[in-house]
Amino acid sequence: MLGIMRKYKESVVIKVVFVIIVASFVGTMFLVWGEGGSGGGPKSYAAKVNGGKISIEQYQRSYYRLRGIYEQLYGKSIPAEQEKQLGLKKAALDNLVDALLVSQEAKKMGIKVSKDEIVAAVAAVPAFQKDGAFDFNIYQQTLKSNRMTPQEFEDSQEEELMIKKARQKISDKAQVSDDEALAAFKKRNDKVDLQFVSFSPAEVRGEVKLSEQELTAYLQSHQDQFKTQEQISISYAMVDPAKFIAKVTATDEEIQTFYQRNIDRYQGKGGILPFAEVKEQAKADAIKAKAAKQAYETTADALNKSIKGADLTAAAKSLGVPVSETPLFTAIDPPAQLAGEADLIKRSFMTKQGELGGPIETKKGIYIVKLKERKPATVPPLAEIKSQVEARAAIDKAQELAKKKAEEALAAFAKNTAPAKVQETGAFAFSEKAPIIPKIGGSPEIMEAAFNLTSQAPAAKTPFKINDRWYAVKLKTRIAADTKAFEQTKEELKKELLPKKQQEALAAWVKELKAKAKIEINAALLAE
Repeated sequence: MLGIMRKYKESVVIKVVFVIIVASFVGTMFLVWGEGGSGGGPKSYAAKVNGGKISIEQYQRSYYRLRGIYEQLYGKSIPAEQEKQLGLKKAALDNLVDALLVSQEAKKMGIKVSKDEIVAAVAAVPAFQKDGAFDFNIYQQTLKSNRMTPQEFEDSQEEELMIKKARQKISDKAQVSDDEALAAFKKRNDKVDLQFVSFSPAEVRGEVKLSEQELTAYLQSHQDQFKTQEQISISYAMVDPAKFIAKVTATDEEIQTFYQRNIDRYQGKGGILPFAEVKEQAKADAIKAKAAKQAYETTADALNKSIKGADLTAAAKSLGVPVSETPLFTAIDPPAQLAGEADLIKRSFMTKQGELGGPIETKKGIYIVKLKERKPATVPPLAEIKSQVEARAAIDKAQELAKKKAEEALAAFAKNTAPAKVQETGAFAFSEKAPIIPKIGGSPEIMEAAFNLTSQAPAAKTPFKINDRWYAVKLKTRIAADTKAFEQTKEELKKELLPKKQQEALAAWVKELKAKAKIEINAALLAE
């Protein structure tokens, strides 16, 4: 199905079906369509949920769907590292697990879906309509092009409707109380004044003292930061293809063939230039390419004859070229004589010591290489790099000390004791869109926490980090707003808060289902 959708991705109908069928169903169609296509090994499933199986094929569809959505959002393909950060594989499988859990629970709840409801849902899909009305022929053709039968699609609709009903049943139970509405009213209309102290690593750097033992331990736990780079030295022979040009000729047929195979090279303002106009250029290019091929084959032949004894000198002699040598160098700092030769350098580091490597073709020529010496990456003794270790360890230690001082200040705030250098923000109101704290700066976390602090528990539970500075905050005063207007706005406020309350109720319900469920995940899929 994925292949077909990609093939016909320019079709408006297919685009709509892709969005409707794949995106909006949040994985439920994968629980109905495609059963049994995953093989018979012990790990031939993506997950097991209370005895129900999610196949590998279902997981793959869910994963590609989710990745496609993100690629549409970003407007480009997602690199592997970014995909890993986003956790797309886990999210794709979580969607399927959640959908199956809700489906199982919906059946236990006795939720049913009528034939009329399925018919109405199918008819409402825009991709199956013509002039605003359901068209049975379009419905059949669209499903056929996606290798789906009407029964499979209608089963997925029934599953989706059943899950929607179960979710709605849980959502309907959620209510916003008067107290919750009042708390939201106060949060929006009250003002708070905070006390705070802050510490940065730079300010506490002078207090950092590191013993020899601490430096040794730091080096041991941060070895990758101090490792020297691997070094090699090589001997090499390089053949210049230009020296073969004088020995090479090209027939008219060869020139014509080269022109046809490389026609994009011969562009003019009006498009592709006729062969007659570029014949001489094509001839020169064909001869140059033929010389390069002959140079490569000659070099390969010399290499093969000398490879058993790893005799670079003999190979170079047969080619009539000198042997050159390099001092030790790293992959990121090659010697001047190899500047720009990235492929040669890469292959050289892959060559085993004492063996010949090649032929390696670059813009400069064709190389045979022999590894003379290899010095592995190592961690130098502390005595050699003590100043580097001390500098980096001090930075980390100062960061830890700044946080520790903020934690100590919080403990003092909690005991109603003022730590040194306490500052005040002055009164400010809550803002979700622009969470700027006076004298502190932008921090959604501090903004949210500030309006949850009370006179009974005035100190924040943890310090907050903004850029490289740690903050300990405490509620000094809360200026309460006049609540007379609350009664007039209460019901409207409840309606506004209800969607979030419903979403929280649904999330809590699914979390509870997961906690009680027997779930087995095929971890190998997520590690791929």
